[in-house]
Order: sequence, then structure tokens, then C-alpha cells
Amino acid sequence: MSDKTHSLIKTSSEKEQGKFQQKPTQLQTIFAFLQDHVATASMVSDATGIPRPNITRFKRDLELKGHLAEIEKKLCQITGHRAFYLTTNSDLFPKSNQYKLFGS
Repeated sequence: MSDKTHSLIKTSSEKEQGKFQQKPTQLQTIFAFLQDHVATASMVSDATGIPRPNITRFKRDLELKGHLAEIEKKLCQITGHRAFYLTTNSDLFPKSNQYKLFGS
């Protein structure tokens, strides 16, 4: 391939990158929503359109990484059943009670 052709291909793909914006992933959407809202999985599903089973899977992954916390368990506004309200906003995470386990 000549340098001129390679240059044209590069220029063409650079132009196309500006045309299309990458859609956020479901994980990014859930994380961002829970930064600004405290909600149950059903409430997140209702607001974002992401199926609840997918939210439950991402919830587990985020919890294991320390990026999501369960704030309280109360009636869900969508289902009317008791459920955990979730957040990814670390300022809202419950304070750890671990120090009490060791008598400190």
C-alpha cells in the first residue's frame, strides 16, 4: 500500500470516528445512574431500560470490587416488595462496623 493510500485510509477513519459516538455499556449506565440516585435494581431497570437480571449480575461484580453498597432495605417503589436500595456514590456508603468486631 502506498503512503498516499495509507494516508487517505487514516483520514477517512478519523472522520468516521467523529460521526459516531460510542454508546455507553450497561455497566457504565448502571454505575452512572447510581452515582446520582439511590435505587433498587427494579427501579434502576425501570429508569434505564436495562433488564433487572443484568443489573443483578453487575451489582455483584461492583460489590466485589467495592464500588457499590447496599444502603438500606425497604419497600421498592416499583414492586412494593422489600429490597435493598443501592448506590455507587462512596459518600453514601454505610460506615464500617468492622472495628467493633475487634474490640477497638
